[in-house]
Amino acid sequence: MSDAAPAAVPSLLSEDAVTDYRAAMHLAVDTVADLVASADRPYSGADPAALTQTVSAVDLDRPLGSVEAALGELRSVWLDSAVWFHHPRYLSHLNCPVLVSSLAADALASAVNTSMDTWDQSAAATQLERQVVAWTAQRIGFDGRADGIFTSGGTASNQQALTLARQDALERAGLPVAPEGFDRLRVLATDQSHFSVNLATRTLGLRPDAVVTVPTDETHRMEPTALRAQLDRLAEADLVPMAVVATAGTTDLGVVDPLVDVAAVCAAAGVWLHVDAAYGGGLLTSRRHRGRLAGIHLADSVTIDFHKTWFQPVAASAVLVRDGAALRHVAHHADYLNPVRTDPRRAAMPDQVGKSLQTTRRFDALKVWTSLRVEGADAIGAMLDRVIDLAGEVADLVEDDPRLRLAQRPALSTVLFRFEPEGTDPLEADRVADEVVTRLLLAGTAMIARTRLDGQVWLKLTLLNPRTSVEDVRAVLDEVCAVADDCARTELLEVAR
Repeated sequence: MSDAAPAAVPSLLSEDAVTDYRAAMHLAVDTVADLVASADRPYSGADPAALTQTVSAVDLDRPLGSVEAALGELRSVWLDSAVWFHHPRYLSHLNCPVLVSSLAADALASAVNTSMDTWDQSAAATQLERQVVAWTAQRIGFDGRADGIFTSGGTASNQQALTLARQDALERAGLPVAPEGFDRLRVLATDQSHFSVNLATRTLGLRPDAVVTVPTDETHRMEPTALRAQLDRLAEADLVPMAVVATAGTTDLGVVDPLVDVAAVCAAAGVWLHVDAAYGGGLLTSRRHRGRLAGIHLADSVTIDFHKTWFQPVAASAVLVRDGAALRHVAHHADYLNPVRTDPRRAAMPDQVGKSLQTTRRFDALKVWTSLRVEGADAIGAMLDRVIDLAGEVADLVEDDPRLRLAQRPALSTVLFRFEPEGTDPLEADRVADEVVTRLLLAGTAMIARTRLDGQVWLKLTLLNPRTSVEDVRAVLDEVCAVADDCARTELLEVAR
């Protein structure tokens, strides 16, 4: 037996380390608070190559020995060049500023380190998540049969929904859970649907051509008559429609498909309807705009991303099903985890692992719970209303500027436009759009996105910050035009040479 003194044990959260815990958390909070208060632009403009060099220089085999030193190092390798979504000129992707109440909840969830798979790892946390799921299902309009589970994001929620739809379709058609059954399945969606629909069909073993595109109308909403025609074509070809994916808030345009009419077509054909409301799901909290989700209660499954239009930190998403029995398709049992129970004392200890494609899951529902208890749904909805109003005002700015062209009136809080003065060559406008996004990013003064619609490149403003003003956006549009003018002059000089 060795008489050597035991090696020092790093601080693990326990009764002996609460002083260290308090000090570390205060340091972390002060660091972030100082940076948030002083951020004068959404991004530092740091060159990616320089950042790579800075990070690569850190030797992970030489620990610094203290939280204070590590946080100081993190300033240089990350925080000084972080992207600040709270800044009013961050207008790029579907990233929202977050509620302080949800940050407090996230700190609790991380410290307690609850795992949401089984009761003996989560206890009361299971009941809180189930209550948030039930509340959200009620907001959708589902009845008491509904159920659901939190996931890591919209892609994971769509994946699980389509997994359920695949198993349901195979059962109804009497097809084997095997390649010969998968080959006959098709998923119907529009060209505005999220890429995760295509990703899900690949991971589910379907054919490369399994996604059938449904035409859209002039505002890029799914056309119910065209959907019916596509379903008829599948029937004639002896193919099985696995699911129709409608979108409530497309990533680029924010459009909401006509859910009532789409649901009627699906019901008549006996096809699973999934509504991807990752973006538009926040409308469930809006008193003014929730009517835009009319018909969502007719879906078989729904994706909601709380970390978009509910102002929650990443990650917080959920997939909800109208009939909780559908979750049997992902149920699984492991003797060490959730064995079949015969002890009546354990009957009231519900496990969540049998509802999810994941095993270990964070207690992300706590963020939503806490925000509902602090701010309430109406306050969240009012913030979303503000950015929807802002999108309309920004669209007016674009329409009033002869140098800019608006794609269409905003449906939610995204605005697509092009720098296209009269006589501009469309290909040149595409090139300018790409250059504008890159130059603004490297300057760090504003961040916007680009996308492709109807074969052309468009600039995109994603408005998810209720503190962003019309004047903030006007300044960004002025920057866009200044950069675009410079691009055009540079092009003319190159042509002259």
